[in-house]
Amino acid sequence: MKAIAGNVMEKTKIILSENPWHVEGLQHAEWILLDYVDTVVHIFLRPLRKFYQLEELWSDAIIEEHND
Repeated sequence: MKAIAGNVMEKTKIILSENPWHVEGLQHAEWILLDYVDTVVHIFLRPLRKFYQLEELWSDAIIEEHND
């Protein structure tokens, strides 16, 4: 989880010259939130994803799933 978040932050910094405005969840690494103001990245474990069902909460948002 931390490696995924780190990679997102690194690539975003290199490609877009952007740092997250706010980061949450790095300590417990079950649900990490990277807030770039216009874009929010959620990285979380499958059981939490299923429990919170963010896809339904943000049903009008574009969903991109990465399984690499």
